[in-house]
Amino acid sequence: MKYIYRFLFPTNLSSNGRSIFLLSLRLLFGILLMWHGVVKWANYETLITVFPDPLGIGSQVSLLLAIFAELFCSIFFIFGFLYRLVLIPMITTMAVAFFIVHSGSISQGGELAFVYLTMFLILFVTGPGKISFDYIISSQYKKQHHYSLT
Repeated sequence: MKYIYRFLFPTNLSSNGRSIFLLSLRLLFGILLMWHGVVKWANYETLITVFPDPLGIGSQVSLLLAIFAELFCSIFFIFGFLYRLVLIPMITTMAVAFFIVHSGSISQGGELAFVYLTMFLILFVTGPGKISFDYIISSQYKKQHHYSLT
């Protein structure tokens, strides 16, 4: 349990500058991906008939999963809440977009999916930083339980 908690709510960070940088990346990439989700949601009726079905689960389900990852998960990502958990659908969506929809090719329009995928993988490893709800939750838990997560 200790290792799962430490993974989801890291507290051992080196500097405030690093956390500000991570917040900046969360804001930038979260808002950009969220915008893609907003556009998909706004054009749902049109997209439902033409959206790709790369996994064979139907265009409607594929579109709903993309909207979930791009819009709703991005919001949690921006605030650093359940950070690594919400990155999983975001990473999965970008991996499907790059490797399946664009055949793993940057020359076939997959460059944006590749950039998102790469950045989300890097941010998954680094964690959300001190300026996040996960850090606040972790700090409060640590105080209340006099529990060292390091």
